[in-house]
Amino acid sequence: MSTPAPQPEHGTGTPPSYPLAEAGELSQLQGLHSAELTERYNASLMGVFGTPQRVLVRGSGCVVWDADGREYLDLLGGIAVNALGHAHPFLTSVVSSQLATLGHVSNFFTSPTQIALAEKLLALAQAPAGSKVFFANSGTEANEAAFKLARRNDGAGTGTPRTRIIALENAFHGRSMGALALTWKQAYREPFEPLPGGVEWVPAGDVEALRAAVDESVCAVFIEPIQGEAGVRGYPEGYLQAAREITRAAGALLVIDEVQTGIGRTGAWFASEGIEPDAITLAKGLGGGFPIGALLTFGERTSSLLSAGQHGTTFGGNPAATASALATLHVIETQGLLAHVREMDQLLTTGLGALDFVSDVRAHGLLVGFDLAAEAAPAVVRAGLEAGFILNSTGPASLRLAPPLIVTAGQLQRFIEALPGLYATATAQENPT
Repeated sequence: MSTPAPQPEHGTGTPPSYPLAEAGELSQLQGLHSAELTERYNASLMGVFGTPQRVLVRGSGCVVWDADGREYLDLLGGIAVNALGHAHPFLTSVVSSQLATLGHVSNFFTSPTQIALAEKLLALAQAPAGSKVFFANSGTEANEAAFKLARRNDGAGTGTPRTRIIALENAFHGRSMGALALTWKQAYREPFEPLPGGVEWVPAGDVEALRAAVDESVCAVFIEPIQGEAGVRGYPEGYLQAAREITRAAGALLVIDEVQTGIGRTGAWFASEGIEPDAITLAKGLGGGFPIGALLTFGERTSSLLSAGQHGTTFGGNPAATASALATLHVIETQGLLAHVREMDQLLTTGLGALDFVSDVRAHGLLVGFDLAAEAAPAVVRAGLEAGFILNSTGPASLRLAPPLIVTAGQLQRFIEALPGLYATATAQENPT
C-alpha cells in the first residue's frame, strides 16, 4: 500500500502565531498567554462547553500547540473530525483555491464540487440507481434531515399510520431538537422537553427486543454501527443484518448514523459496509475539519420522500465545504489510508491489551475505546494534557481515542509507552495517601 506521508513526531519547534495578527480585534489577542485568553473566553462566550482545557493556536499533522507554546499529540482529532490531521498541505491548498474561486452560492444554484461530491459518496456507498444526497453542515443537521425523512415514511395510503421511531439505548445522534429526541441520555434531553414525540428505545444489540418493537406502525429505526459516545461499543455479530431484515419486513426505514464512524474511521469507507440501509448520515471526518454533513438516501422510493420545499439549508453543500470533502476523500483513497487505519488498529489492540491496568480494548480502526481497572479516566485525561497528549473520557473508567487517520505507528507507540505513567499519576491523584 501507499504509506502516509511522514508527520512530525514532536512538532517543528516554531513558536505559535496567529493568522491575521494585524486584523482588528484579533490583533489585541496577539501575544496573550492561555490564562488571559481563557479569561476573555469565559467573559464573552456562552458556557455550554465549560471552561476550555487549553487555548490551541496552531497545528501540523497530528501535533497542536497552545498559546503558551506547549505541544500536544492530538489523539482525539477534534472528536474524529480531523481525518487528515492539522494543516494538511493538499487540503489547505484545495480549500484556499476554492475560496479564491467561488466560496458560497445559495441553493438556488449548484456548483461542480457539490455534484462531484454527491456522485462520489453514492459510488463509495455502492448506492443503487435513484439514490440521492442532501448536504448539511454537521452531524446533528444530517440526523435532523433523516428525522424528517422518517416522518415522511408515514404509511399514507396503507391504512396503518406510521408514527413511531425506534432508537437504541445509549445512542447519541446530536443536540438539535429532532436529533436530541433520538438521543438516549436523559441528562441531555430533560432540560429541553417536550421534544418531538414518538421515539422509543430498545436495548442495544438485542435482536429480539428490536424484533418485538418494530411493526407496521414504525416509520424508521436509527442505529449507530458503533456507539461512540457510549464508549466505542459495537454489537453481536449479525445484529445490523438482522436490523435490516426486521425493518424491511415491516416497511420501516433503516437509518445508519455514520457521523462518527464513516469516511475511513474504522478502516472502511463505512462501518456498515455489507448492509444496504435506506439512509446513511455523515459528517465529522467527511470535510477533514471543514464543517459539512450529508444524508445519503438509497433507492428511488426513499430518495423521493422529501420533495422540493420540505427541507433546506443556507450553507449546506457550498463550494468550499464540498471541495474540502473531495480533497479529504482523495487523500484517503490515494494514500492508502484505509489499510493504514487497519494496521494502526492492530498496533493499538496489541499495545493497549498488554497493559495490566487495561481491562478491555474495543478498537474499530482508529475509533478506539478501552477500560481502566480504576475509575480514573477523567484524571488520565488531565494527566495526559500535562504530559502532551489529547485524550477523551467517555465514562469514569473509559477512554476514547480518535486520532487523525494519518497518525504514525511511532506516535501511537509513544502514547502506549507513556500511558502507564499517566495512569499512575491519575490514580495517585484520585487516591492520595
